[in-house]
Amino acid sequence: MRFELQAECPITGARAGLLHTGHGIVETPVFMPVGTQGTVKGVTPRDLAESLDAKIILANTYHLFLRPGHESIERLGGLHKFASWHRAILTDSGGFQVFSLNSLRKITEEGVLFHSHLNGDPHMFTPESTVDVQLAFGSDIAMVLDECLAYPATHLEAKVSMDRTIRWARKGYGHFKKRMESIESIHALFPIVQGSMYTDLRAACARELTDLNAAGYAIGGLSVGEPRDLSQEMVEATVPLLPKDRPRYVMGVGMPEELPEYVARGVDMMDCVLPSRNARNGCLFTSAGKVIIKHAQYKEDPAPLDAQCSCYTCRNFSRAYLRHLFQAGEILFSTLATLHNLQRYLDIMRQMRQAILLGTFPQYLNAVRSVPVLNS
Repeated sequence: MRFELQAECPITGARAGLLHTGHGIVETPVFMPVGTQGTVKGVTPRDLAESLDAKIILANTYHLFLRPGHESIERLGGLHKFASWHRAILTDSGGFQVFSLNSLRKITEEGVLFHSHLNGDPHMFTPESTVDVQLAFGSDIAMVLDECLAYPATHLEAKVSMDRTIRWARKGYGHFKKRMESIESIHALFPIVQGSMYTDLRAACARELTDLNAAGYAIGGLSVGEPRDLSQEMVEATVPLLPKDRPRYVMGVGMPEELPEYVARGVDMMDCVLPSRNARNGCLFTSAGKVIIKHAQYKEDPAPLDAQCSCYTCRNFSRAYLRHLFQAGEILFSTLATLHNLQRYLDIMRQMRQAILLGTFPQYLNAVRSVPVLNS
């Protein structure tokens, strides 16, 4: 997999590039819609490809490993064919989900022993096995198994966890290189920089992982309960230590107003469940801020959700109709709301990319920072 850097803002470090994958070119900076179970909830692959023009989505190794299983998916032609999604797919290693199981898992040097939340069956994730599972899926971009700590953690706890993550990354990447000797299709494996909220640990982890000479690098362990400014501080401390000619992926962020802050710190790739999850719960992101559609003020509001948005939802339906669907519990609401929220996120990324290419990103950043975030 090849990353082509097209432009970089000399003031902020924001970048625009092209990620050449086995399933098409991905323009960066990019936001990846989350399709945990092999589907972005509420929308069809056709919606994603044609209406939203998403070039890459994220799927979850833990959930797909448990159901329907990577062997079944491989026999059915891989995840792209199974889900009828013929563009790029990134899969996480399942580590975040496993570590959130708390009492249902046990960490060893070999990996993580855990019990399925579906039926209690025991399973083992190792650095090598998670690579094999993701290659069975046919993932364009796979992630190494890492240990994701909750916030807060002591410096000692974070260091022990980080050291284990580094050892696992070395094992997983070595196994990946051996597997790729007999695989002709294009795949990449990203190591994940950990270190909790300690800049010295983040720096140490980044230095160790760059020795792997991987095709890209992720920054994990964020969005685990820490303040947003601390999350951005960790990214700012880590990004300069990563190779400039490789994509940088911050996992699990963020709110719409946070996206420019991460891009301004040199981030190329992001994902988050917020646009789809919040949509289903009636929280819609617009150019003027959040709209909580259940509020009575929208009962007879004939205006589109966002007059500045050209998505299918905004072109065809009023706020009053969307509120009616939400109050009635209609499935259509989830589809229309998710389409809009994802469009909002993807539009933000495209606006930033255009500003970087034109050399106007500092002006764009100052403009969006001066706009108050409204909730109504």
